[in-house]
Amino acid sequence: MLRVYSGKAPLLTSSLKSIAHPALYGLDAEHLVSIDQFLLTQKTAAAFQRLQKHAADSGINIQICSAYRDFHRQMAIWNAKAHGKRVLLDINNQPIDSKCLSENELIDCILTWSALPGASRHHWGTDIDIFDANNIQKADLALITDEYKGNGPCAQLASWLTQHAHEFGFYLPYQPNKSGVSPEPWHLSYYPESSQFMSHYQVESLRQLLSQSEIALQSALLKRLDKLVEEYVFYVAQPPNQ
Repeated sequence: MLRVYSGKAPLLTSSLKSIAHPALYGLDAEHLVSIDQFLLTQKTAAAFQRLQKHAADSGINIQICSAYRDFHRQMAIWNAKAHGKRVLLDINNQPIDSKCLSENELIDCILTWSALPGASRHHWGTDIDIFDANNIQKADLALITDEYKGNGPCAQLASWLTQHAHEFGFYLPYQPNKSGVSPEPWHLSYYPESSQFMSHYQVESLRQLLSQSEIALQSALLKRLDKLVEEYVFYVAQPPNQ
């Protein structure tokens, strides 16, 4: 069942109220509806329910493990990794000691698996992380590629998505050699809407937001921001037929 989201969007300071399209940066959730405990746009939620029902006919129980995250939640994840309070993993899912890294190396390491606050597709309400609840509990899910290939618990799901996701308007934006972000076979995007969000995204709005936030590594981030946005926001796999 879909429910209109009744929560309040994060409060904006007077200086941030000038940002065009605040929903692009995780600053506004009023356009979202609730599906279970997750927030999505109404069209994304309806499309997901159709996809979920179709997958069930093939014995796959698609469930969401992550959907909308606001800017403040994404910044909490970022800061925890930057300050060594949350585990850092390399591209091979091996732990890294953050104390051995320079600021720029630390930024690159965090971006391997976590989006820059204000630059996450999860801010839009069009993107979800999913798993097959028939084969693994959410609490046991690590969201690593091995779970979605070979004999992994979500391998059947990944194969099914390759064949059918596009039929419901979804696709995988993070694919090998097609995106700046590491491959994420669990990350689905509802491209009829996410493509529209992408077209309105502005690096200067993100710069304004990060300049006035308490984000870790702020100075180093701002110096590299144009290239980071180009690589981690705009460089994604193209939706089908585009």
